[in-house]
Amino acid sequence: MSENKQQIRKPVAAGLFYPGSAGELTKTVASLFNDAEKIPVNGHPVGLIVPHAGYPYSGQTAVRAYKLLEGEQYDTVIVVSPSHTVFFKGASIYEGDAYETPLGKIEIDKELSEKIATINPAVHFSNNGHATGSTRGEHALEVQLPFLQIVLGKFKLVAIVMGDQEEDTVHALSETLSLALKNRNTLLVASSDLSHFKPEKRARKLDFNIQKAVEQYNPDMLMETLETGQGEACGGGVIAAVMMATKKLGDSSVKFIDYNTSGSTTGDFDEVVGYLSAVILSSQKVKQKKDTIGVMPAEKNMEFTLTDEDKDFLKQIAHDAIRAKLDDKIFEVPKSLNEELEIQKGLFVTLTINGRLRGCIGRIKGDLPLTEGVAEMAVAAAFEDPRFRELNEYDFEKLDYEISVLSSLERVDDFNTIEVGVHGLLIKMDINSGLLLPQVASDNEWTATQFLEQTCLKAGLPKNSYQNKFCEIYKFSALVF
Repeated sequence: MSENKQQIRKPVAAGLFYPGSAGELTKTVASLFNDAEKIPVNGHPVGLIVPHAGYPYSGQTAVRAYKLLEGEQYDTVIVVSPSHTVFFKGASIYEGDAYETPLGKIEIDKELSEKIATINPAVHFSNNGHATGSTRGEHALEVQLPFLQIVLGKFKLVAIVMGDQEEDTVHALSETLSLALKNRNTLLVASSDLSHFKPEKRARKLDFNIQKAVEQYNPDMLMETLETGQGEACGGGVIAAVMMATKKLGDSSVKFIDYNTSGSTTGDFDEVVGYLSAVILSSQKVKQKKDTIGVMPAEKNMEFTLTDEDKDFLKQIAHDAIRAKLDDKIFEVPKSLNEELEIQKGLFVTLTINGRLRGCIGRIKGDLPLTEGVAEMAVAAAFEDPRFRELNEYDFEKLDYEISVLSSLERVDDFNTIEVGVHGLLIKMDINSGLLLPQVASDNEWTATQFLEQTCLKAGLPKNSYQNKFCEIYKFSALVF
């Protein structure tokens, strides 16, 4: 079928709920991902519960859930949203060829859409909730797509809008999804905001009751909370249906991610909207497609080495430099008799607390002796990393230190020369640049392709930018201790 004969659902929320240009949208979403911390979870994400307001209001809450998809691959994503524009019975499945955002078209998984549409008459093909004509088009499904396009890249879509969220529709949709998605590599996304236009204190009380039902992974409790007015959610039935479906599909659990209200953005706490995000995790990890780029090599380091005493000396410098900053004292970098510690090399200092990132700052170019560079970067990681508040006395006592000394940069002309676990990556294009250390790929069990994609995201670029002829890719090794 030629492109001009394809049925494409055009964007209606672009320029309203999120930026309308591809460049600004990419920059906005990539920045949200870059600022979000990836929380540790046990399991493979099979479902997300995310808000659907404008990105300035709910974007930070949503992206903390989407962050968990970094490095994941899905054949198809099923996004389920409520209808804000038209009422109809049941749930409507889009039967066109693609949904479009400023970042491009997302192909509809027609085979899976048809399978879902033929199980229960309540869940059917229809243009209801997907139309973009005279009535205001539905935004709640569309606003999720740029997040998915940035973090996943290529995937197919099943787009479902619930016209009503009565109990019979919720059960019909959950049963249909559980039957159609069995043994498939899919992700379910439930799009919903919580209470609307209540005073902050009242909103949080209502929203906590919804949060409690989500955390307990109890869709029946959620429906009862909604029916009795103890909680509100414009997509409450959507959340319940997705929770029911994932429970039926196998061993899974829910982890609450974040909660916030619009008051945090507007400063108006008299009438707020509540936002919640959560992830549904399966104990069974979906097998990833085999990557033809790179292999996991035997562990090895670059030629530059340090003795254990040298490493301890540098870590002590990091500790003492931060201590001096906390005490508002000038830190004098101690001298070393080892000439190796006077070499000028790029380096990063990473601070963690109980295995969770607390700060990471470094410099690519070596223009200071290692001793001075470690002191400077340790203080920067503790007090200047924009992702975290300044370090306090309480956190200082729990710090663990990791120092990465970098080799020189080497231009990558052949992706097959990238060795996961050995090389770090620097990607530059136009004014954007991003760097990830070798251990980041190892810790996340990324393939080389995923490593390239995630470095693009770190640079604020679309994840496939590494294929662009104007993109500069550099690799380096690191001595990490």
